[in-house]
Amino acid sequence: MPDNLNTHKAGSLYDAFSPEQARAMARKLEFHYTPKHGSWLNIAEIELAVLSNLCLSQRIADERTHRASGRSKHPRAQRKSRAPQLALHHPRRSAETRSPLSSCFSLTDY
Repeated sequence: MPDNLNTHKAGSLYDAFSPEQARAMARKLEFHYTPKHGSWLNIAEIELAVLSNLCLSQRIADERTHRASGRSKHPRAQRKSRAPQLALHHPRRSAETRSPLSSCFSLTDY
């Protein structure tokens, strides 16, 4: 079950094996992709976007230079005690994640 939709495909077998071996393996495989909304890559892309908006879009020599320049856009970054701690907060609490998602949705017949 691949998570990244772009890299896992039957054509990749032809890069690593002979055409006969790749064809035989591809016939035995059945790819089941995770839904796009359930991919961990979405979370990683959001985290990277947050970092890019805060500081990765500009060159900064060190933390002291960053603080002195006034480029710090995030309120936590302006504190002297610690660097900003950025995280994506999931809407469900850890206790709730142990319950099945089906309990959150009602089933309907179409």
